[in-house]
Amino acid sequence: MGNRIKKKAKITSKGQITIPREVRRALGVGTGDSLLFEQAGSEVVVRPVRVKSMFEKYQGIGNPSVPSGRKAIVNYVRRMRGR
Repeated sequence: MGNRIKKKAKITSKGQITIPREVRRALGVGTGDSLLFEQAGSEVVVRPVRVKSMFEKYQGIGNPSVPSGRKAIVNYVRRMRGR
């Protein structure tokens, strides 16, 4: 294996932990992301849950009548403001 990260985290009375920053960065996860805990023998492996597309969580956001692209969005907002 490459560089190994060794960090501790305490479990709260509610069974929660704070994942150290270095571990979050190594896993590429942040607020709202999910982790999968898999038992492999006597060890537990933690992996990020990946969706098919990194943009899938944004699916449905926006207005279908607004064209994509910065210029189109700026023009749309200007029309909304009456400029």
